Amino acid sequence: MKTITIDENFCKGCHLCIDQCPKETLEVSSKRNAKGYLVPKAEKTDECIGCRLCEMICPDMAITVEIPEDEK
Repeated sequence: MKTITIDENFCKGCHLCIDQCPKETLEVSSKRNAKGYLVPKAEKTDECIGCRLCEMICPDMAITVEIPEDEK
């Protein structure tokens, strides 16, 4: 199973990751970070295809997608 990690300290709540996810794995959470931004959350990680588009599109490098060796 893929792991999507969002570093809330770096996230500025632009939600580009949510907009670009082809599987709608990410969604806006009700949690705010220290800067007051609503951060995304990985809700449907089982549907993640590991494209890493969210990781690449994030302007603040706040997202990391880890794919197990057996799924690469």
